[in-house]
Amino acid sequence: MPGPGSRLFVALVLAATLLAGCSSAMRSIAFVTPELNDAYIPLYKGTVIGSSRFAAAIVVAPNVAVTNDHNLNLLSGATVLARSPAYDLLFFRTERTRVPLIASPKVGQTVIAYGQDGKSRRKEAKGVVRQLDARARALCAECPERPTITYDAEAGEGFSGGPVVDAASGAVVAITVGYLDGAAEDGGRRMYAMDMDFVMAEMRRLMPGGIAAPGR
Repeated sequence: MPGPGSRLFVALVLAATLLAGCSSAMRSIAFVTPELNDAYIPLYKGTVIGSSRFAAAIVVAPNVAVTNDHNLNLLSGATVLARSPAYDLLFFRTERTRVPLIASPKVGQTVIAYGQDGKSRRKEAKGVVRQLDARARALCAECPERPTITYDAEAGEGFSGGPVVDAASGAVVAITVGYLDGAAEDGGRRMYAMDMDFVMAEMRRLMPGGIAAPGR
């Protein structure tokens, strides 16, 4: 019988296909702050057979947005600026320039995660930050463990790459990367996310000179 580590690995790998699964998330009518409205980017791709995939991204610098690397097929290759497959992060070019407030997460903090519900609808799930030093299993034999935070919330399909924000201020504290059912304090879903301190450090490492003009 697989142990907790194996279950976490399997759950996060399955979640990396798009955080698919049941979710009691509510339809999102409005963001906590107007800045999030300008910085949130829906990702969607339909197919000729009627199926679709959807996820989310958030602006982290003028003309730069971040999402999960497993959402690569939802983007045009020409927009990709940098990839970090080991940490499941991808940075891409966007016309949007308004950057939301970014902050560090705190244990006990009430947060709201945002994600897509198809092409044009958005969902949200409220939760509480539980851990700041969680570790998700490596994505490959040579890959490092992924530093993550956890928050308990019933998010699911479409939340992949979406922002996790402080419910009081609207500051982005993390982006969602996976989940583990039954691991929350109430027996529900425990969400895993890359905190923004790490995301921003990885962006600076991959793009030390910022972004070049289109065509360069």
